[in-house]
Amino acid sequence: MTENIYSVYIVLCCDGTLYTGISNDVKKRLKQHNSGHGAKYTKTRRPVSLQYQEIVGDRSQASKREYAIKQLSRQQKWALINQH
Repeated sequence: MTENIYSVYIVLCCDGTLYTGISNDVKKRLKQHNSGHGAKYTKTRRPVSLQYQEIVGDRSQASKREYAIKQLSRQQKWALINQH
């Protein structure tokens, strides 16, 4: 992916929780999460596995979409994941 195209992603942590984030290189970011150099939240919940990815556009749009997804209930997030 190019530096200007961002995605919103959801990973499933080893404890069964879901983490939502944004990145312009989801594959690289997933490796960071699994090596312990990702988000503080996922550091102690490894390994994580990618469940959902949505290409959004620029960083601003990705941040807005990330916020919207984070407002969803766990059940709604799973519905989103299962739709794709």
